[in-house]
Amino acid sequence: MSLTDRDQGAAGAPATPPSGSGRRGTTVADVIRAVTNGPLPIRVTAYDGSAIGPADAGITLSIRSERGLSYLLTAPGDLGMARAYVSGDLALEGVHPGDPYEALRVLKDEVRVRPPALAEGLALVRGLGWERLLPPPAPPQEAQPRWKRIVGGLRHSRSRDSTAISHHYDVSNAFYEKVLGPSMTYTCAVFRSPDDTLEQAQAAKYDLVAGKLGLRAGMRLLDVGCGWGGMVRHAAREYGVKALGVTLSRAQAQWAQAAIEREGLAGLAEVRHLDYRDVPRDDFDAVSSIGLTEHIGVRNYPAYFGFLRDRLRPQGRLLNHCITRADNRAPHRSGAFIDRYVFPDGELAGPGRVISEIHDVGLEVHHEENLRQHYALTLAGWCRNLVQHWDFCVSEVGTGTARVWGLYMAGSRLAFERNGIQLHQVLATRNDSQGASGYPLRPDWLP
Repeated sequence: MSLTDRDQGAAGAPATPPSGSGRRGTTVADVIRAVTNGPLPIRVTAYDGSAIGPADAGITLSIRSERGLSYLLTAPGDLGMARAYVSGDLALEGVHPGDPYEALRVLKDEVRVRPPALAEGLALVRGLGWERLLPPPAPPQEAQPRWKRIVGGLRHSRSRDSTAISHHYDVSNAFYEKVLGPSMTYTCAVFRSPDDTLEQAQAAKYDLVAGKLGLRAGMRLLDVGCGWGGMVRHAAREYGVKALGVTLSRAQAQWAQAAIEREGLAGLAEVRHLDYRDVPRDDFDAVSSIGLTEHIGVRNYPAYFGFLRDRLRPQGRLLNHCITRADNRAPHRSGAFIDRYVFPDGELAGPGRVISEIHDVGLEVHHEENLRQHYALTLAGWCRNLVQHWDFCVSEVGTGTARVWGLYMAGSRLAFERNGIQLHQVLATRNDSQGASGYPLRPDWLP
């Protein structure tokens, strides 16, 4: 099955070789041959009629237009591939658009790319036509580059954070309902078994967070970056906790508040459309941050964790759940595809940096664990949902945006499986003036 719907793909892509291409004598297949080493494990076909790779390959990559080739040449790497793919100028056959995992795995593991020599590269471009080096306009799904976002405010200012969150989360609640499933939970689940359903695993995640926080009836919970209110509703419904959730996404807040009313939890649960920095200073028994740290910027960690500390009563607990790099030396900023199409301004640090920053604001860390493999399973489940509901999702957000999601989730699954990124939960307490943490000698929650 093709990753692109051919009747909705690259509008105007020529069905025959463009005028003059034969005279130049350079084909797209020549370019592929020049930038790869060894036999190709996939078939590559092009708009000019050329092809390379085994005819019986399970996966075919099709460059369907001159614009697609220009995307690849003017933004080498994941950004150019994403532009061509999202616009429909590049197609993958043999995988479903909602889950191109196998194609990404083969490209990563079995295709060996090499830069051509300067003279060779110049000859190839001359043969294709110098106009191929003119960058086409980016697809509408792409956010502005970092340097242009300054018009929306400094990085991680309130206004710019609001715009970044809206870019990703205010897509369509109906779309998210199909992809995430009934829990409407867009964070890593916890699997007791690979055979668990997404709903079972998400409930297990919320129970694990609740156990680590020691939630009991009558306690007060603050959940920052609460999404569609999954933790807030779970804590209120299952533990009798009075829970407040805040999110920068207006669409999330509206959906969550409606769900709270629908479930009869209005007396205990509340979700507000609010920047976490505007939460009133109060003494909460527990604070959960599930998937927000990735959005705040590494240089803002001290202020962020200090803010959460100040919302805790003495002996209160904080649970921070976030994606991290696999080590503390990796760059904080995300790659071009993630930054432009998924999480603008998103940043990740290593787990050691996260733990150090929590310690350095005066909180005491008692436990941390890595749920990396669980996130790979979670993403596989979301991709299955997107495949199952592909037609609906396309009708809701458009083919290009649906392709972005399939590509992003399948690629992220691969990154978690290969230990390129991780998911860490860190449990800490705000100790009282005498150093008492309220934490028992051994954990009072089940792993």
